[in-house]
Amino acid sequence: MKLRVSPSPNFDARTDDVPIDMLVLHYTGMETAEAARARLCDPEAAVSAHYLIDEDGAVTRLVEEAHRAWHAGLSYWRGHTGINARSIGIELVNPGHEFGYRPFPEAQMAALTDLALDIVGRHAIPARNVVGHSDVAPRRKMDPGELFDWQGLAAAGVGLWPAESDDCLMDPDIIRDMLADYGYETENRFNTLQAFQRHFRPARVNGRIDFETARLLKGLLEMCGD
Repeated sequence: MKLRVSPSPNFDARTDDVPIDMLVLHYTGMETAEAARARLCDPEAAVSAHYLIDEDGAVTRLVEEAHRAWHAGLSYWRGHTGINARSIGIELVNPGHEFGYRPFPEAQMAALTDLALDIVGRHAIPARNVVGHSDVAPRRKMDPGELFDWQGLAAAGVGLWPAESDDCLMDPDIIRDMLADYGYETENRFNTLQAFQRHFRPARVNGRIDFETARLLKGLLEMCGD
């Protein structure tokens, strides 16, 4: 993998006692790759990620992994807040829902797969800790969104993809507890269900409890032994 370098000033020091145990995926949500790269390197924007992957598969390192990049913002996963401190962030060039959301090209996904496999291997990142921005910030974010190929990424060895469980637990309180058990914050169950569906049931993202969503959630927990 050929790696470009375009240093961003938008980072600070990691905390020594916090391990790198998460990989967070984003889309840039800007009209062009050039605009996204400029913003990620603009000190006034105060936002960055460790890597940027263009639609043609070109990979640019913006921040060294040893530093804390500013990509996740207000965030939560599996009892932890401040996800920047424990994660590697990757931005994928895509205009996002605001500017003409579209599928992620094959070349871009291939480059992501190679990079992600390297990252999760070096840092021993658990599969359930490979997440999207919307997973860790469901009330604020939608990226990388329902067009992102989470299933294909999981098949390549990065992240999880569940089979439906035979059980179907439709009680809203049980569903909320199951979402929390997997890792989500559940302050707004509608937003959290949407985030879950964007990741694991992208064909219909409606924030509602239904049989398929409930079975997939239970199947995911069964994969994790919860």
